[in-house]
This record gives sequence, C-alpha cells and structure tokens, in this order.
Amino acid sequence: MVRAFYLAYAALCYAIFFATFLYLIAFVGNLPFVQPTVDFAREAPPGRTILIDAALILLFGAQHSVMARPAFKAAWTRIVPAPIERSTYVLFASAALVILMLFWHELAAPVWTVTNPVGAALLWALFGLGWLIVLTSTFLINHFELFGLQQAWFALRERAAAPPVLRQPFFYRFVRHPLYAGFFIAFWATPVMTVGHLLLAAGMSIYMLIAIRLEERDLIDVFGEAYAGYRRRVGMLVPRVGRR
Repeated sequence: MVRAFYLAYAALCYAIFFATFLYLIAFVGNLPFVQPTVDFAREAPPGRTILIDAALILLFGAQHSVMARPAFKAAWTRIVPAPIERSTYVLFASAALVILMLFWHELAAPVWTVTNPVGAALLWALFGLGWLIVLTSTFLINHFELFGLQQAWFALRERAAAPPVLRQPFFYRFVRHPLYAGFFIAFWATPVMTVGHLLLAAGMSIYMLIAIRLEERDLIDVFGEAYAGYRRRVGMLVPRVGRR
C-alpha cells in the first residue's frame, strides 16, 4: 500500500509539473487565453517591480539548485522516502514557478518590437522550437526518471535502478545541455521584448549558467574522466565547430 501511494503521489506531482510547464509557455509567450503573463501582470512602481521580480527569480533559482545538490538530497531523504524524493523536488520546483508567475509584476516599456511579418514569424517559430527542444531533451535522457515517476514505479515493482550511464543521444552529441539551450531560445525569442520580459530572460539566463556549472561539477563526481572528456569535446550550449 505504501509503494502504491508513492506511485500515486509521483503521478500527482508529475501532473502538477506538466500543467505548470504548459502555463509557463503561455506566460512567457503572452498568449491571450491566460493571465497573468510576463507583460500582463501586477503593477507597481518600477523600482519596486524590479526588486520583486528579481526576488522571485532568485527564489526559483535557489530552490532549483539547492534541492538538486547531492548533499541536500542525502539529508533530505532522511525525511522524504527515496522513491519520492525526486517527485517532491519536482513539486517544490513547480510551486516556486507558480509563485513566480502569480506574483510577477509587469514592466511594459518596449526594448525592441519586430513589426515585419516575416521577422515576427521567425521569432515565433524560434520560440516554439525552444520549447520543443526542452521537452525533447527530457525524453532523450529519461523523461520519467527526471520527473520522479520511474523511481516510484521501480519501488512498486521492487526493482533497483540501473547504475547511471553517460549517454549522448541526438542533441547531446552536439551540445552538453540542450535542455538549457532550449530554454535560452524560448526566453529570448520574441518579436516584442519589454523591460519585464528582458528582466525575466536575463535573470533566468544567469541562473541557468550558474546551474550548469553546479550540475557539471556533480556529473564529474559521478562519471569522472568520461564526463571531463565529453566536456572538452562538446560545446556547452552551442556546437563546437571544427573540434573533436
């Protein structure tokens, strides 16, 4: 019964994550059927708005990075059972993202506006491509393990997880972090860039660059020279040209 509860809990956390992920796409893209969005949100004086929005990005980044560290996981699993540790992380990450979107304040002054229909269409295509890269990348490395479902399923089946293996499927042959690359594209590709959108894109970009460094340190601890060699051969976010 306990293991069945683990699977139900993991499925619920996954459903919350997926709904949050879909809303994030609409939030960043200012899609008309949702509110708030990055450019249609709460209002406050500019100085206060910048402080609030920066604090929201910092909250998300701190939760995302701190809870992902091995030392935190080792302590955390004394409280949260190991089969649902990842699902709980996903739940907390979703909550941090919901808080960011719910309490986001707009800064609607334009930074750039692309009025040419072809240029705007290309930017929207890049926006969609970025999110597609993000989602595809999760499946390339193991979508269900990444979001906690596999751990709960294995617990139900009393099956042990296989040792981690360094794999480089598809996108990972060309860049080490295609998931983050997809987010970079999605946050920056817009025909209408406002100050608020710029703050979100820049803040998330800084967070991702820090997160990559922390993540790679952990990967070297796990895979050693195999990952160090992979890092020398393959670019972080864009392909390396003429280098093997």
